[in-house]
Amino acid sequence: MKKLILTLIALALVGGGAAAYYMRNGTPEPTVSTMQLTRGDVAETVQATGTLGAVKTVNVGTQVSGVVQALYADFNSIVKKGQVIARLDPSLIQTAIEQREASVTRAEADLDRLKVSLADAERKFDQAKAMWDKQLIPKDQLDTAELNVKTMRSQIKSSEAGLVQAKADLNSQKVNLDHTVITAPIDGIVIQRSVDEGQTVQSSMNAPTLYIIAEDLTKMQVLANIDEAEVGRMRQGQEVSFRVDAYPTDTFYGVVSQVRLQPTTVQNVVTYSTVIDVPNTDLKLKPGMTANVAIEIAKRSNVLRAPAAALRFRPTNDMFAALKQEVPADLNRGFGRGGPGGQQGGGGGAGFNGASGSAPAAGAQPSAGAAQSPSAPAGQRPAAGSAQGRPDAAGATGTTTERQGGGDRRGDRPSGDRAGNSGRGGSANLSPEEREARRKQMMANMTPEERERFQARMREGGGRGRGGNNQTASSGGGRTQEGQARSNRSAAPNASGLSTSGATTIDALFAPLRPAEGRGRLWLFVNKQLRAVNVRTGVTDGTWTEVLEGGDASELQPGTEVVTNLVTGLETQPRPGQQGPANSPLMPQRGNPRGGGPGGGGGRGR
Repeated sequence: MKKLILTLIALALVGGGAAAYYMRNGTPEPTVSTMQLTRGDVAETVQATGTLGAVKTVNVGTQVSGVVQALYADFNSIVKKGQVIARLDPSLIQTAIEQREASVTRAEADLDRLKVSLADAERKFDQAKAMWDKQLIPKDQLDTAELNVKTMRSQIKSSEAGLVQAKADLNSQKVNLDHTVITAPIDGIVIQRSVDEGQTVQSSMNAPTLYIIAEDLTKMQVLANIDEAEVGRMRQGQEVSFRVDAYPTDTFYGVVSQVRLQPTTVQNVVTYSTVIDVPNTDLKLKPGMTANVAIEIAKRSNVLRAPAAALRFRPTNDMFAALKQEVPADLNRGFGRGGPGGQQGGGGGAGFNGASGSAPAAGAQPSAGAAQSPSAPAGQRPAAGSAQGRPDAAGATGTTTERQGGGDRRGDRPSGDRAGNSGRGGSANLSPEEREARRKQMMANMTPEERERFQARMREGGGRGRGGNNQTASSGGGRTQEGQARSNRSAAPNASGLSTSGATTIDALFAPLRPAEGRGRLWLFVNKQLRAVNVRTGVTDGTWTEVLEGGDASELQPGTEVVTNLVTGLETQPRPGQQGPANSPLMPQRGNPRGGGPGGGGGRGR
């Protein structure tokens, strides 16, 4: 019995030691998920819903009241202009016409009688005047005869006016009689009938609607409700594709023709109606159908494209540790706020160069020399990006980060030193010669494509970037450049893309959208090591992102595997002093030795 107990104790000690060794040294093999680069089409779209309708519809009503005697058109009837489509009972109006005709006859007879009385009064006046000349009658008889003549003439004028009024009433009733016959005002198709035979219609302030006629259903339009966050990207001429529930396998196409300025607010959501012209030659589309619209903002065909998930991938310190790989120098300060040297790092995956906060230049491989301390001379820091940031005091521009398709996108302008704007001895205190030397160095660090775009924007905008104002140390020079830029904006499109030359509608004021370009980083898994490739990105649809040629992207080809995720297996391993799984949401995580977190962690360099 004593031997059995000793044996069990020995086995327990051996098992415990093995378990401790495994937990200490038995690191699982990392699992890497990759996807291939492909060639294909990438289209950036705005999704919306809208309602189909005819381009022009006319409500056919009636100006008179009466009973509908006959209907000569029904739903879907094709009618021509002037064709009789309905008739009202004319009996009441015909009776009114007979009454007006009798009134006209009576007015004419009264007028004739007054004319005879006028002739008699004029004769008596002539006699009285002759007798007055011979002093045979008193003066009052002459005055009475003259007054009778004037009275008869005024009565004749009143009778003539009454006759005109009677004739006008007669003509009005004849017009009403004509209105009992309803004709089609345009060529088209009846899409709605609102009355039946025998129904009484009353015409008061608003004419009752009998029919609605669509002019031409071979040309229709979609009124799409565009959210206020997306309406700024709407332009005339943009291509549109949409589907309707009636034909789920068919795709229909149209073109944006108008963005209406009338907002609609429903539950605090503001939308704008965008008119899309749609051909309907086969008459499949019906008025009132709901269209699921995709408005094309930008499209590239047969381009190299990368999965958006690969651009969102950000390696962490744990991933490099699991791969037994040193953290690249330019990423080292990006993992958490407590990086080496106590510096605040930028996001590791974004590839920020330390305190300068700028992206690496296209085609530049990360290296130990790329990471510089904040105290390094600003002129020695690598320039990056292309020309879409905010100009600093020397005319250089900073980078602007854009989120598109989930990946970090950088403005297409060269990034310069931000120290001048942050008050750390920047270019605001430089002499003109030093500023010119810095500008030349910045231009030398650009690729030819970036340099050409930057010079073009400087010529167009007078040195003003899209993201900010042009500031100079010399107040006189700065005002001169700003005044020149202000004068250029009167003839050239301004920063918002408006061009006021000869426009008749506000839609024509907006120039086409500029192609979107940015910065990103892809990671390759070569020899069980992660390797970063800096790329310029273009159009994205949320799933795929265009990879522009040039820089490091030249080594990327269709079929190249890029990393989308990496699982180290350390998530389930308990840490020293921790009870239970490391990723348990119920256990507080204190003293985390791993810098950063999912996505590379860490605040970006300022």
